Amino acid sequence: MKLTFIRKTAQSQVNNCPSLYRTDRDTFIVQGWRVSDPEALAQLDIPAHETAVEVPADVLAEIAKKL
Repeated sequence: MKLTFIRKTAQSQVNNCPSLYRTDRDTFIVQGWRVSDPEALAQLDIPAHETAVEVPADVLAEIAKKL
């Protein structure tokens, strides 16, 4: 799978996190902060093979421009 970097958050000072990537399979990879808040997780139905990540709005706004 080949990844193309789209955007990292303006809040990131060092690494590319949180970030968004497009794949050559017409999908996206989201790199974000792991959701560990029990109240938030209780509202989700997450199977064992999945996880939830939190991504700032500026990253999503950039992808909206790219689509």
